[in-house]
Amino acid sequence: MNAPTDLKSPLKPEVISLGCRLNIAESERMTAMLADAGDVVVVNSCAVTSEAVRQTRQAIRKARRARPDARLIVTGCAADIEREQLADMPEVDGLIANASKLDPRVWNVPLPEAPPPPTRTRAFIAVQNGCDHACTFCVIPQGRGKSRSQTIPQVLREVEHHLDLGAKEVVLTGVDVTSWGHDLPNTPPLGALVAAVLDTFPDLQRLRMSSLDGIEIDDGLFDLFASEQRLMPHLHLSLQHGHDLILKRMKRRHSRADAVELVSRLKARRPEIAIGADLIAGFPTEAGEHHAANLSIIEELDIVHGHIFPYSPRPGTPAARMPQVDRALVKSRAAELRGAVAAQREAWLQRLVGETLPVLAERDGTGYAPNYARIRLPEGTSAGRITTITTQSLEEGLLT
Repeated sequence: MNAPTDLKSPLKPEVISLGCRLNIAESERMTAMLADAGDVVVVNSCAVTSEAVRQTRQAIRKARRARPDARLIVTGCAADIEREQLADMPEVDGLIANASKLDPRVWNVPLPEAPPPPTRTRAFIAVQNGCDHACTFCVIPQGRGKSRSQTIPQVLREVEHHLDLGAKEVVLTGVDVTSWGHDLPNTPPLGALVAAVLDTFPDLQRLRMSSLDGIEIDDGLFDLFASEQRLMPHLHLSLQHGHDLILKRMKRRHSRADAVELVSRLKARRPEIAIGADLIAGFPTEAGEHHAANLSIIEELDIVHGHIFPYSPRPGTPAARMPQVDRALVKSRAAELRGAVAAQREAWLQRLVGETLPVLAERDGTGYAPNYARIRLPEGTSAGRITTITTQSLEEGLLT
């Protein structure tokens, strides 16, 4: 007897990741952990801004439309911080606390024997989670808890696993990466971890760092950024603002001068290093002169990878109780900051035309140079391969 033709293959679990690189790393682990969990969709949410929460709700609705019969579970930061609001959504079948999402017992599945294979061409490794700081605008400690570090042997085992799977680039990520080691015996600095990875794996071609708090970059890490070619020349700073008064009201621990000095020292040692930064527009009490300082630091630091966040009040944070800037003005200032970063980036990319660069190919026909410049690759270039490209032109923001 012929088998019925209308039987469908069992639907595989799907993990939808929003937000930071740490969420990406955790989503890859959940994907492996839930491989045999059946028809389930997990939204690994973000709550860093009100826009991130809006996108989380949008992703939930979209996932329900695409998989109407699936069990839809929400985890991540928004599952803690916006728990009641998300639980009230008719699309949601359940929520799992952010701190528990990598615990197989919560999902009633067996523990994976090894870290999962990467779903991207780069391996994202979470070396740290949580945050001990109290920035007045930030809600993330509510969703991530206190800082916890992976030990050096734990990180090395995971790096080795990804290299065995063929990874060409490893990205070390976390919530507050430069606080790595503060909770470990003898409080090793982050530079010690980076040195251990590079020393242990001489065949590792590219090591990249995710966002760093510049004031906590130790001397060892600074020297590696300045001289180690396998540590990518791409420094993304958790800068947040360019005016000292606003930085103080944010309860940040650095000044504008600290950031300028750090970048100046690094560029003196390694001129090709590309600077990225997070900047917030329209923080409470921000006046015109403060915004002007935010704009000017983009050119002073030559910020070419900018993440611009219009300020939005987050529940339970001190900044939400401060005098707020008009929403229309917040949006217009964010647009000005984005325009300034776009101009810096355009000029930087133009300077790279004619350069010969090693490019790690992604799956979409583009790839990234060591300085994180995005480059369109020849058709047929295999994803995950490092290929040498001499750039010819700049078209629509992409070197070709």
